[in-house]
Amino acid sequence: MNDKRQNSQKPLASQTAAKGEPPMTVQGGSESSMAEPRNESLALTERLMEEICNHDNLRRSLNQVKANRGSPGIDGMKVSELEHYLRAQWPAIEKQLLAGTYKPKPVKRVEIPKPEGGVRKLGIPTVIDRLIQQMVMQVLQGRWDGTFSEHSYGFRPGRSAHQAVAKAQEYIAQGYRWVVDMDLEKFFDRVNHDRLMARVAERVKDKRLLKLIRAFLNAGVMEGGLSQPTEEGVPQGGPLSPLLSNLVLDELDKELERRGHCFVRYADDCNIYVRSERAGRRVMESVTRYIAKKLKLKVNSEKSAVAKPHTRKFLGFSFTSGKQPKRRIASKALERFKKRVRWMTRPTVGTSYAYLIGKLSEYLKGWRAYFGYCETPSKLERLDSWVRRRLRCLAWRRWKHWRKRFKELRKRGVEEGVAMRTACSGLGPWRLSNSLALNTALPVSFFDSWNLTSLARSKRPTSRTAVVRTRTPGGVGGGEP
Repeated sequence: MNDKRQNSQKPLASQTAAKGEPPMTVQGGSESSMAEPRNESLALTERLMEEICNHDNLRRSLNQVKANRGSPGIDGMKVSELEHYLRAQWPAIEKQLLAGTYKPKPVKRVEIPKPEGGVRKLGIPTVIDRLIQQMVMQVLQGRWDGTFSEHSYGFRPGRSAHQAVAKAQEYIAQGYRWVVDMDLEKFFDRVNHDRLMARVAERVKDKRLLKLIRAFLNAGVMEGGLSQPTEEGVPQGGPLSPLLSNLVLDELDKELERRGHCFVRYADDCNIYVRSERAGRRVMESVTRYIAKKLKLKVNSEKSAVAKPHTRKFLGFSFTSGKQPKRRIASKALERFKKRVRWMTRPTVGTSYAYLIGKLSEYLKGWRAYFGYCETPSKLERLDSWVRRRLRCLAWRRWKHWRKRFKELRKRGVEEGVAMRTACSGLGPWRLSNSLALNTALPVSFFDSWNLTSLARSKRPTSRTAVVRTRTPGGVGGGEP
């Protein structure tokens, strides 16, 4: 035991991988590797803190915090400074954790605008506290995840939003044509600490760990230079918060299972599928009462409803209304996409065309990775066409004078008469961006040559030069607009 304790206090330098050895990382954001479902006792050992401070767990947590990056907390320490700091300070921090005397610092309050309006309040812990929360989360999630409901998909290893959407689609196809769409109002801000800690105490017997989790909940918030105590809520922004939120809502999951409902939950977004509107209204009323009375939480009446699934959105998706429902992109998600692309291609953007397409491609690639899961490819093709039109419109604005426009159109293979009529046209840039002249001058292959990410097509040219050369003899040229 003494040997293990001595090893656990070695400087962090001895924990890093040998030169040339790939670093150990944990996939899936702040989630640890998936635990196999098992029917184990919820009462854990009383030596959990030693497992949390284990060197392997520390190294995996460090790699994950570095991969997640993120902003500094109230102490200003950056993620890039964390490893150097730990080399000297980890033995003292570990001693405090094992003694149960560690005190986390208040989180820094940051407000993020919501797409639908309003703001989402995030709490950014210090880098050290993020590391410790990650260490705690990795150990507890490995033990708890197998006990959670199969209907829960948010913040769990091996589960995703796509799986939740597919399950909802399956229920609809089975004849559950009405949905009780429930949204919990300010869920993360209103979690009752005493109820939460009672749930944690059912699974954790190590008093040091219970004290540490309570300390994270009560650490307070730093806003405007003033520290305010936190008497309720789980601050969004820390690695431990998603796991604790799942623990709180697991009670709801078990109650819905006991009632025999078909439902899907992702974080605080819960959809219950029923066969009739009457049944849906009855379920909405009874479940709302349960949430208020048992969980001490409130259902957001403005965002919740009993409706047909094709009129609602779930995790950015909706469904068609046919007998075999298909996944489609929700209208609000499309509006947010177009708003973002309009901003990136605004007339006053001062970056080069190459840089702009590179940044736009990064956004399109991430958007396609999620919304490419839809089953309406024609919509993706129309969005591709719309994005290219935005870029043609921007190019036309940048050419400014009619002489420059005429010269660029001719250089790119547009017939002289068509080029002159277009260059001298009194129509606006957006109307002309869909003209024959601009489609000829800046065809799909032009954007392929700049490696613009396509939402509808997966195969893209890997070399811009190769594509440009094939067009040069015809006078189309691949230069920057």
